Amino acid sequence: MESPLRVAVLIGSTRDGRFGPAVGTWIRGHLDRREDMTADVIDLVETPLPTVFPVLGQPPAARDALEQLTAVSPRMAAADAFVIVTPEYNRSFPASLKNAIDWHNKEWHAKPVGFVGYGGFSAGLRAVEQLRLVLAELHAVTVRDAVGLQAPWSQIGPDGTESNPGADGAAKAMLDQLAWWGRALREARAATPYGA
Repeated sequence: MESPLRVAVLIGSTRDGRFGPAVGTWIRGHLDRREDMTADVIDLVETPLPTVFPVLGQPPAARDALEQLTAVSPRMAAADAFVIVTPEYNRSFPASLKNAIDWHNKEWHAKPVGFVGYGGFSAGLRAVEQLRLVLAELHAVTVRDAVGLQAPWSQIGPDGTESNPGADGAAKAMLDQLAWWGRALREARAATPYGA
């Protein structure tokens, strides 16, 4: 039997009073019920990353920056796939999430990414569409179906429990696509190293 796909769940919001952890717990519950996936939740509040970048191509000089990266980068490198949990702020995604994406390059290569967006009227989907453009530059493969949670605080409890069956169906569809791409790309990377 194939080993389960290692899925890094990246919680992108660091705003005070954020709803991201509840959404992250909710999608992790879906992952935990699957036999073909395991979850590693990377919360950018618990694992903050530096915001000052080194000279291009050089490692960061500050020891604190290296320690912060060590708490995140190996976990992203070990992932076979990603789920990004993002709110929509001003029709886009948070700066903290862009920072986490930009600190990494090869960690994204030839790996699939699924999305759980949340927010008001647009359910976070404008943020998701912008993330697709960013991740294409990093040679990631974004899956077509995303989860969009409109007013998630009315659908998901603060502990991550869910009360809207439609959201469950969207999560299953996204994770099924992520699993297909995750297996296919893991096999492809093992057969031929990705050479971007």
